[in-house]
Amino acid sequence: MSVGKEVRMSRIRGDDGKILMVAMDHAAIGGPMHYLEDPSRAIAAVMKGSPDSLLLTRGMLRHGWQALAARAGIVMRISGGFTILEGAQEFRDRVISTVEDALRWGADGVAVTVKFGHELEGEFIKAASTVADACDRWEVPLLLEAMVALRGTSGLAEDEALAVAARSAAELGADLVKIKYPSKTGNLAEVARGCPVPVLVLGGEKAADDMVLEMVSQAMRDGASGVAMGRNVWQRDDPERFLARLQSAMGRS
Repeated sequence: MSVGKEVRMSRIRGDDGKILMVAMDHAAIGGPMHYLEDPSRAIAAVMKGSPDSLLLTRGMLRHGWQALAARAGIVMRISGGFTILEGAQEFRDRVISTVEDALRWGADGVAVTVKFGHELEGEFIKAASTVADACDRWEVPLLLEAMVALRGTSGLAEDEALAVAARSAAELGADLVKIKYPSKTGNLAEVARGCPVPVLVLGGEKAADDMVLEMVSQAMRDGASGVAMGRNVWQRDDPERFLARLQSAMGRS
């Protein structure tokens, strides 16, 4: 990894090399979701729990940057281009901004999504590859969210399909891969073992505390480097308390 990427990555991850990232990029798709109505207040509540970094949209950053702690890394989502009004099943994710613009906004990294197995998989891959080229030019870490369409698994088991997606994301140039935890097998080891860059597990819809914390503990044992969670953090009345428990589940004292 280049010096520029290393410097920026050091702001995204913790001193122990693990990453606790809170994803707060949901309002661009879901609108003024509960707890995200006021970006500054939402970010301030999360900052009390000392995450390593935040995954933000341009709007969340514009309206909430003053609540950011100086130590927090910023990863800006530069893909999207659809809302719940279009229909979640469509998932026409598009690259809607640039690496250069993310740098102008003060971001340390950028994030895009590829939905592997989707009928538009090739278009997603091409767009992500172009972003990866720009990230290399500007020495900016790329977080690639690797999603898997169930109809595109080609008969593979869930963990096998996720392993293909994670490795493909790394092959495209991702420096970090954000991926779903295999809910059927409860084993991320194959995914982590076959991916040469750090793997972060996402949280998905809000679930019971103990269920989320056990998943994170197991993911870390399986080889994950951390988490990139949103609703399971900021949709709680006390995100600071939950983040403390999440830090512990990640093996931090």
